[in-house]
Amino acid sequence: MNYGSRIAQLRKARGLTQMQLSEALDISRASLALYEQNRREPDSSMLTKLSNYFNVSIDYLVGRTDFPQSADENIQQFINHLELSDETILQKYKLQIDGRELTPDEAKRFIAFIRAERSIHNS
Repeated sequence: MNYGSRIAQLRKARGLTQMQLSEALDISRASLALYEQNRREPDSSMLTKLSNYFNVSIDYLVGRTDFPQSADENIQQFINHLELSDETILQKYKLQIDGRELTPDEAKRFIAFIRAERSIHNS
């Protein structure tokens, strides 16, 4: 789904007219209409306003995810700092590729491949 459809969908779900939402965002109704028609892209500050107004993530607005809320901060921090070479991580979590779970040996070979590729590119 594109950003225009998302904005229109969120607006309609709240029972708002384009005029009501444009006033809340302090923009013209024409600007909002252009966003909803995908004829104009909202800039980063407008995406932030829309995200805050509808209490959804920017990723949701622009169609990168179908989940309106971003991950909990603790979960996001965990994801951002996940170290796959940690044996406990490999034992505790199921890693998948193409819907099939990696065996511990496959996961280790995958990690070795990435390390080898990085050493080639960093040389």
